[in-house]
Amino acid sequence: MEKKHIKYYIFLSIVMLLPLVAIAQSPAQTPANKSKAVKVEPSYAWSVSEPLGLHYESTIDTLFLNYHKEQIPSHQSKAWATTGNFGASGQNQIFFERKFRSDFFFEDAIESWLPSVSTQRYYNTRIPMTLLSHTTGGNKYSNQDRTKALFSGNVGKSLQLGASIDYIYSKGSYNYQADKNFMWSLFGSYIGDRYEMQTFFNSYNYLGKENGGITDDLYITDPASVQGGESNVDNKSIPTYLTASHNKLTGQEIYLNQSYNVGHYRYERDSVTDTIIGRTYIPVTRFIWTANFKNVKHTFLNSNAAQDQSYFENCYLSLAGTDEVTRYWRLRNTIGISLLEGFNKYAKFGFAVYGTHEVRKYYQVVDSVTGTELTEGLTPLPVSVDATKTQQLFWVGGQLTKQRGSVLTYSATAQFGVLGDVAGDINVEGDINTRFKLFGDTVSLKAYGYFKNLDAPYLIKHFISNHYAWDNDFGKEQRFRIGGMLDLPWIYTKFNVGYETLNKFIYFNSSALPEQCGSAVHVLSASLSNHLGFGVFNWDNDITYQTTSNDEVLPLPKFSLFSNMYLKFKVAQVLDVQIGVDCNYYTKYYAPYYNPAAMTFYNQREMECGNFAFADVYANFKLKKARFYVMYSHANKGLIGGDNYFSIPHYPLNPGRFQFGISVDFVN
Repeated sequence: MEKKHIKYYIFLSIVMLLPLVAIAQSPAQTPANKSKAVKVEPSYAWSVSEPLGLHYESTIDTLFLNYHKEQIPSHQSKAWATTGNFGASGQNQIFFERKFRSDFFFEDAIESWLPSVSTQRYYNTRIPMTLLSHTTGGNKYSNQDRTKALFSGNVGKSLQLGASIDYIYSKGSYNYQADKNFMWSLFGSYIGDRYEMQTFFNSYNYLGKENGGITDDLYITDPASVQGGESNVDNKSIPTYLTASHNKLTGQEIYLNQSYNVGHYRYERDSVTDTIIGRTYIPVTRFIWTANFKNVKHTFLNSNAAQDQSYFENCYLSLAGTDEVTRYWRLRNTIGISLLEGFNKYAKFGFAVYGTHEVRKYYQVVDSVTGTELTEGLTPLPVSVDATKTQQLFWVGGQLTKQRGSVLTYSATAQFGVLGDVAGDINVEGDINTRFKLFGDTVSLKAYGYFKNLDAPYLIKHFISNHYAWDNDFGKEQRFRIGGMLDLPWIYTKFNVGYETLNKFIYFNSSALPEQCGSAVHVLSASLSNHLGFGVFNWDNDITYQTTSNDEVLPLPKFSLFSNMYLKFKVAQVLDVQIGVDCNYYTKYYAPYYNPAAMTFYNQREMECGNFAFADVYANFKLKKARFYVMYSHANKGLIGGDNYFSIPHYPLNPGRFQFGISVDFVN
């Protein structure tokens, strides 16, 4: 990081801490001037959205139902393409749940394991709260461990401080696929009448071995044929393509959202004595500043030169193995002003305008090589890319929201790029929610959609490394989505139907290079979630149908299912118990290959994956402030569902294993 940016980093950290030291002495927030998310309760949690820090209701992680499910790598979604290990690379194959490509694509493969603005929670617990959990599984050669700790406490009614640690360490069921990720966070909030603040500092350090997949799938599908008739296989002895390859990602992010409310007090008087018995601050206008600094470094190392040359098609920079670094940082500042919802009876919605400036800086591997220098045996570089690149970007936008109301709520944001590579960008998205009575119960109906005309991230257009290099002149990618959700509570059923058109869609082709599709791609998705309950018996089903007009560009499984059948009851009125079996299944499709050098997933037409079941037998318990589980994952292996359990080519999922975990809520 450059010195001037280190100074800003330190300055921003100090600014973030100042409100925690010198706090304005203002009365506590009351229900009348809080957003819908922040309720006056013994404890609550909320998260914020970009760019202006709107509050959204969140949860405190103490629910015992399905506690076991988050410990299965392939259960990140109903159709999860993964290299197999817990905490390792993966991609969501439910298209409407897939996140957009980030500015630094190396992060995308492990995005579901990383902290972010959208996943950061803030708490008001009144009483200090400490959550500790540890989960483990496998044996000493394949153990999968995760340890988490969270502390949050209030200093008065308005100020909250917290810290968290999350450590994943998993050796994996197969050789050379171990990974670990140490994440920690400091966070805080202040909710006062005039001044409001949310802030965090997040850090992560990910290291993952890359084995390139197993060399022969028969070790999984028919081990006797490759082991001289022996049907039992030691998973750790299965040969892999790579044995000395690693990916390392380290990142830090500082987030600060501050606002100042201008308004007036509304006084409450005793009707008999006409004396003031209370007052409520009514904010009218809010001035907002949001700052976000992120710094990420990616390292790819392969110390086995022979494997480096045989596994990858090209070697542009070195024949002695690969040891390369790509770095990126960005600094984003948003200034906004908002007219708030509810300051009088005619203010039925909130309206805000804002401007966002962002600086992005990229450092590529060509820092230490000359692009025109050739060595015998090296493939000539097909492109020339700058060693460093700085982008100056600016957007303007507006936001219309209605967060209060039992009948109708909505949110709409429109953002337009005006400076730099994003000039001409358009990003309009929104949703509208309504509730109404039907058959004696409340039905929820939601419509959502967006239109995006966005420039591709810089590294998708210009990139160089030892094995991959490209210099693309892509046009702006256009995406249009509409959809609706219907919640019928009396039959415990939810429907979600959506349609999307993608023009100039950018994907990674069969050579693992980014390519822009010349024709439109259409995706139709429909999902149904249903809960059946009869006394202690429960059965949850979640099924998704999706179809794509061009499965060579955007392959997706047509049907995906997660089914969970369980008994739920209490023992001696103190112990909550959930005992059951769940199953994940999706139909065959051309699942993507995985590129370990770039941590990207790319298209292929050689092997279909899917049409197998992955079932778990489990028991979840909760006793007062403690919850724990025991489980045997992939319990159906060798029994039903087949042995072709590859979610992507040559990367088998975990075989059967025993797992357990415990989480305790310490209320001080």
